[in-house]
Amino acid sequence: MIVTKEKPVEEILEYLAPYKNVLVLGCDGCTQPPRGLKQAKMYAMLIEMAAKLRHKDIKCRAATVAMQCDNYLCSSTVHPQLEGVDAVLSLACGIGVQTFAEVFPDVPVYPGQDTVFAGSQERENGKLYERCKACGDCLLGETGGICPVTACAKGLMNGPCGGCVEGKCEVPYEIRDEKGEVIKMIERDCAWYRIYERLKKLGRLDLYRKYRSPRDRAVSAWPRLLEGV
Repeated sequence: MIVTKEKPVEEILEYLAPYKNVLVLGCDGCTQPPRGLKQAKMYAMLIEMAAKLRHKDIKCRAATVAMQCDNYLCSSTVHPQLEGVDAVLSLACGIGVQTFAEVFPDVPVYPGQDTVFAGSQERENGKLYERCKACGDCLLGETGGICPVTACAKGLMNGPCGGCVEGKCEVPYEIRDEKGEVIKMIERDCAWYRIYERLKKLGRLDLYRKYRSPRDRAVSAWPRLLEGV
């Protein structure tokens, strides 16, 4: 299970300021509380009203996906909804936002939620790539839908570092055996190189130049106990 909390309206409007037509995309998957079509419609109305109070004109429509983290479902369900859309506000967790960014690399996507807690799932003979640490302060709206906290080996808030060579990270993936010994090294892309290329493609390099302060680790201190959710 993945638990999310709403981002402040002011932050969402800052993300959406350059755009006129926005798709608010819910997710019927595993987020708690639910963020499906009903919630997407409520968000769409809220954003339009809040924008008007700030003398801005943003038109929103709502849709939902069974699971935004499933690239096939995301592609087949959302594609018909994107006509005339300038940007997407995702109500999924951080994994869903990143999946959307990968499936639709030409469409700006911004998070409407902060992911604060994520459960675990085991699958035999499969590969799982960590995409979200549930840090409680989602940066995906500033980094083109690519999470530097998980994708960068050093978790840098500003990059790239001096270890980036031709778009590759100096720290490879390590595949270990049951005894914990390294049996294979796999080259990985530099997260901040990917972020730069993504924002450049979207025409939002202004976000890349923005300085980000060190993470506030108090909002994601471990171990955590969640009650009443």
